[in-house]
Amino acid sequence: MSKNKNSYQRNFPVTWEQFHRDSRALAWRLLDTRKKWDRIIAVARGGLIPAAIIARELDIHYVDTVCISSYTLKHQGELSILKRVNEFKDRGDRYLIIDDLVDTGKTGKAVRDMIPGAYFATVYAKPDGRPMVDTFVAEVSQDTWVLFPWDSETTSNFVNPIKIQGTVVITQ
Repeated sequence: MSKNKNSYQRNFPVTWEQFHRDSRALAWRLLDTRKKWDRIIAVARGGLIPAAIIARELDIHYVDTVCISSYTLKHQGELSILKRVNEFKDRGDRYLIIDDLVDTGKTGKAVRDMIPGAYFATVYAKPDGRPMVDTFVAEVSQDTWVLFPWDSETTSNFVNPIKIQGTVVITQ
């Protein structure tokens, strides 16, 4: 399914502080699994920051990346695998895949196909992508654009309330 700007009815802005808290919450969930991972595989680019936070919190020193591109701004297109995992052993049972968000599940499926035995965790998940991940921190609706802090500026501009006089305000 191709996403375009009109398919997003809501924005979910995430601050640096919130993203850090949510990434640490993901680390707690991962710790609770009592699994042992040898390495983290970050899905670049969005998974780089939570992977760094989780690597610190779980004391994992080996971090690698898979690089997959599918978005241009708010438009999702075809997947392009730019880089695979450098070293791959077994089925990847001791690998922990980290991403910021699972949306449609297309990227998640591509990573799962590369490393079938890995444990896959994301900070945020949408309903279409949820089956691809083992755990996540927060679910957002499919029609919501998650606005990550690296994609926005901090401003002191006036923000409209969600509801004004009985109508819902859609900001894009």
